[in-house]
Amino acid sequence: MKDYMKKYLVLNLFFLINFSLSYGFSVSENKDNDTYSEICFEFEGHSAFLKIPDKPLEGNPWVWRAYFPNWHTEIDCELLAKGYHIAYVSAPDMFGSPESMAIWDRFYGYLVNNYHLSPRVVLEAVSRGGLYAHTWAKRNPTKVSCIYAEVPVCDFTTWPRQISEEDWNILKKSYRFSDDDEALSYHDMPIHQLEGLAALKVPVLHSICNIDKIVPPSENSLVFGMNYIKAGGIYGAIPMDKVFNMEHMKGHHFRLEHVDKIVSFIHTNSYPVKSMLPSEKYHHYHGKCILRSIGKVKRDNELNIVFLGGSITYNPGWRNHLEKYFRSRFPDARLNFHMAGIPSLGSVPHVFRYQTDVLDHIIPDILFYEAAVNDRSNGYSVPEQQKSIEGIIRNTLSKNPNADIIMMHFADPQKMEDYSSGKEPAEILSHNEVASHYGIPVIDISREIYDRICNKEFSWEDDIKDLHPSLFGQEYYSMSMKSMIDTLIAHTPSSFELSKKSKLPEPMYRNCYSSACYMPVDRANGTFRFEEKYVPDNGQETREGFTGVPMLIGEKTGDKFRFEFSGNAVGICVISGNDAGIIRYRVDKKPYKTVDLYTCWSAQLHLPWYIVLDDNLRRGKHTLEVEIASDRNEKSKGNACRIVHFLVNR
Repeated sequence: MKDYMKKYLVLNLFFLINFSLSYGFSVSENKDNDTYSEICFEFEGHSAFLKIPDKPLEGNPWVWRAYFPNWHTEIDCELLAKGYHIAYVSAPDMFGSPESMAIWDRFYGYLVNNYHLSPRVVLEAVSRGGLYAHTWAKRNPTKVSCIYAEVPVCDFTTWPRQISEEDWNILKKSYRFSDDDEALSYHDMPIHQLEGLAALKVPVLHSICNIDKIVPPSENSLVFGMNYIKAGGIYGAIPMDKVFNMEHMKGHHFRLEHVDKIVSFIHTNSYPVKSMLPSEKYHHYHGKCILRSIGKVKRDNELNIVFLGGSITYNPGWRNHLEKYFRSRFPDARLNFHMAGIPSLGSVPHVFRYQTDVLDHIIPDILFYEAAVNDRSNGYSVPEQQKSIEGIIRNTLSKNPNADIIMMHFADPQKMEDYSSGKEPAEILSHNEVASHYGIPVIDISREIYDRICNKEFSWEDDIKDLHPSLFGQEYYSMSMKSMIDTLIAHTPSSFELSKKSKLPEPMYRNCYSSACYMPVDRANGTFRFEEKYVPDNGQETREGFTGVPMLIGEKTGDKFRFEFSGNAVGICVISGNDAGIIRYRVDKKPYKTVDLYTCWSAQLHLPWYIVLDDNLRRGKHTLEVEIASDRNEKSKGNACRIVHFLVNR
């Protein structure tokens, strides 16, 4: 690390300072200080304490010590006198591993819920405690007001690997690393993946010792600082080089200086306590507040987790955060994650592709489902939405009666407009009706984001930015989801056992799409041509999975085909580009109907577009006839009808 960078990080401090239970417990009186009382207790088998000031500040701000809670307590004493709570839970020899983060998650929830502490906590760490504090902050940046750490370990390949073979072996065991190579290739230490923490602008201050030979700042704090600043975060460092016992401690212990500046940094960034709405307000359980999958983990030590939705599911962000969460919750289980998000698709596409894209690969134990954003933009009717969601639910539970299905509503500008005018978005009302009928938990992030904006926690324009949420928004999405799963797990009896079968309620729609599937397009007969691997050649963007695949193609007026099928509903999935045409169709010699295949996105994209042509058929054999009409949309450049899938509810 160059000297000028060290000076820059230290100077940045001045900007920072001005930058505006489980089991039984016993209370013990502190004999040396009459400004607080101390509660000592066991939390899930881990020793813990909470120091309660005699005169707490409004909003109950608090400091969470990570490891060595009795080292350099001068800062804590000052903060206790100001009215801060001080908390600690032991998680020895876990080095910030995923399992220790799950303990921290539950300890945080316990303190906030039972003692009404501020939802945003100050994290204070010493040495190896840096692995705990920074890792938890990365996973929960919405819950952290600031971080202060002394000589923190930020890269465990320096300490303990280079210093203590014994601790290195314990660390590898805690993280479930099979060997050194796996440990050295791990990319989720405090120095890594800082974008989410930076997006929340969580200020970080380190005290370092330039002659520290055990946790060298040039390989830990200063690497963290450079990476954090590069990600857009706020960072500063104070050198403290008045060391003692240099021969033995090698510069790792020093005399604490600048206590007033450190206390000022913490107080400035954590008080007054900022209002923060509880995510739980936006969680609707519909009478079934348990996670059945706990039984699957206990029995098989395995869990299949599926994410089904549109572009907000497809893009990285909240989904990745949940994967980390589940790994911390179930560190010894085999977790199989299956991403089935495809941009632009809503409930109708999801139900017809569900068999091919999900069930042919994996049977969900937990299914996360979202479609409220695209159901509006796709323009599907309420019955189509509900028949589709109902089909996904019934199909899932018929394969796995113990599956957990969690429905999510994501935010978009149109929904924000609805709320501001006093309306509930129609598609959310539609989805909730199905969820209520089947007892499916719902996370209404759409309403949560709107209410947080009204609560002045952030803004849409500067923070969320788009219906595809920013890094900032992704953190709030995942926070709400993890909160619901915590609640579901907490309410699941330890004696819960898997049931062999589940009795489903009567369907809301007799003809819901409970047996929806794709049918091959080469089964049609007529003047449409079949291509084994069609690739659009007009330069428009395509969607993955809808190019270079079999296609049934008609491009001129009068092209026609017949398709025979068995079921009670039929439709087509077309690729709607800038030359999409108009078709006329009928089933079983009924009167012809027409449908325009050109969409408002067709000028920019070869868009997969799912159309249910008839879903009021008697279950049995039928014939679909399709012909390209002579008319076309005035914006279209042609008359094309390119079919990638037939849609049938068998």
